[in-house]
This record gives sequence, structure tokens and C-alpha cells, in this order.
Amino acid sequence: MRALLTFLLLATAPLLPALLVTPPAQAEEVVLGLSQDRVAITATFDGSEILIFGAVKREAPIATDAPLEVVVTVSGPSEPVMVRRKEREFGIWVNTDSVAVDSAPSFYAVATSAPFSDALSDTEDLRHKVSIQRAIRSVGATVEGAQAFTEALMRIREDRGFYTLQEEAVALDEQTLFRTALRMPADLIEGEYETRIFLTRAGRVISRYETVIEVNKVGLERFLFNLSREQPAIYGVLALVIAMLSGWGAAALFQMLRDR
Repeated sequence: MRALLTFLLLATAPLLPALLVTPPAQAEEVVLGLSQDRVAITATFDGSEILIFGAVKREAPIATDAPLEVVVTVSGPSEPVMVRRKEREFGIWVNTDSVAVDSAPSFYAVATSAPFSDALSDTEDLRHKVSIQRAIRSVGATVEGAQAFTEALMRIREDRGFYTLQEEAVALDEQTLFRTALRMPADLIEGEYETRIFLTRAGRVISRYETVIEVNKVGLERFLFNLSREQPAIYGVLALVIAMLSGWGAAALFQMLRDR
């Protein structure tokens, strides 16, 4: 019996440190809040502003002089995009080269508490795909100068308000409380909008938090959207009837005004 106990102790001795040592608690982590976690798209929807706020929870004092920074991203559903180049030939504009972008977010916003390059190193950006350019995935493009097509897509969506980078737009109070507001344009598509919050020091990510904002059509918008997908013939007839009634109503109104 004693020999058996001795054998068991010797066999399990190497495992005792692993069993006794527990993983250390994360020194800093995010406690997050959202002004709203659902966005309803109605017939009169003209955009929305999402307030993202939170606090940094600390288990122990931080022994470093490197300031804490916060990076917030909101990403809409991704989709493949065909980007085409137009050139003028014989007096008319025609499509020439094209590049298929494998995956590009329909909406992407980044807000930081410091200049982007100070808040996040290039290595961490590559790892977490935070910047707008790295959120777009384009592989296998064989057209010469394919990067220019990705840049053109970014420029077009930035001009329309779908892609934004807001440096120093996150207010960080006493290295503990943070808040920022992100504007979402009117013509959003439905889906889950992934929201990520990164805590960084010296450009390195020390903690991250993820949540989701739901964007859905409601009311008349939902009815028309479902009808166009499920009953396209009825939707077409209804659209034609509405157009005819609108034309007739406008003509009747102008006739009434002219007769006065």
C-alpha cells in the first residue's frame, strides 16, 4: 500500500504546479454601455447616432507610465463587391478592368482616443483588422494595380459616409471613463453590426470587448421589403399602381391650382 502511494505521488508531482496555479485575472477590462442596441429603419429613417460609453475595470494598480488608449469600431455586414475602372474611349466612358473584392463591410466606423498610429501599432492592426483598409479583404486579384481598386472603394464609401475614421473622437476621463458617438447614415442595410472596443497601451492591445447592434426594417419598410422578396410580381403591380395614382394626384392638383 505504501509503495502504491509513493508511486502515485511521484507520478502526479509534475502536474501539481499546473493544478495549483490559476491563470491571472486580466488587469484591465471593459465595462461597456450603448445608448441603443437596436436601430429601426422606418420609411422616414434619416440616420442614427449611437452613443458608445463605458468604463475600465481594474483588478490592481497598473505599474506603467504608458497612457491607456481606447479604439472603437462598428462594422456592418460584409459582402463581396465588384469594383470597375472606367476609361474614356472614342468619346464615351466604358468599363475596362475590374477587381472582385472578396469581403467589404457595408458600413465601417473607427473612433480612437489618440491618433490612430499612437493608439494601435501596425502589428496589432494587422492582427485584429482594425483600420478601414485591413477590414476589407481582397485576395487573388490579378489586375495590375489592384490596390488602387480597394482604395477607390474606400474613397467612394468615405464620401458617402459609410466609412469613417474619427481620430481623437473618444473622450477618455481619468484613464477610466470613455465615450464616443458614431453617426450611422440613412441607407443602412439590415443585419448585425459588430461593435468592438480595444484597450491599448503603447500601441498593444491589452483587452477587447465585443457586442452587436441589430439593424432591422420595421413598419412599411419591412412590409415592402418582404413583399419585394417573397411576391415580386405583386410588388411590381403595387409599385405601378402607386406610381399611376401619384401621377394622377399630381395632375389633378395642378389642374385645380390652374383653375383658380
